[in-house]
Amino acid sequence: MTLENKFASRPIDKRSLITRMLVGAGIGLALVTFFLIGNTYTRPEWGQFWMLRPLIITPLAAAGGGLGTYFMQYMLGYKGGSSKVIAVIISIIGFLISLWLGTVLGFAGTLWN
Repeated sequence: MTLENKFASRPIDKRSLITRMLVGAGIGLALVTFFLIGNTYTRPEWGQFWMLRPLIITPLAAAGGGLGTYFMQYMLGYKGGSSKVIAVIISIIGFLISLWLGTVLGFAGTLWN
């Protein structure tokens, strides 16, 4: 009787990982840009460079969400069938949560006080 190694490591597709992270960061940057372009109200206590915080934090959080979607597909999506559907649903929910948290963290203390 031979033992099967069911936990054999699969290689990580770096190109797909980087692509998902860049797409996530692009979505985050587009969302922040949408909010910043429509803004005409600033306060002096926010400082001169207050826009840098949301422009940095939100795309980073969205890139983290893209990283999470890749690893969810990596862990569950390769099996196919209902596992893949569950992985896609969890990935979308996780990405939206990371995008929301990054947006709130980026705009906290300025536009969303």
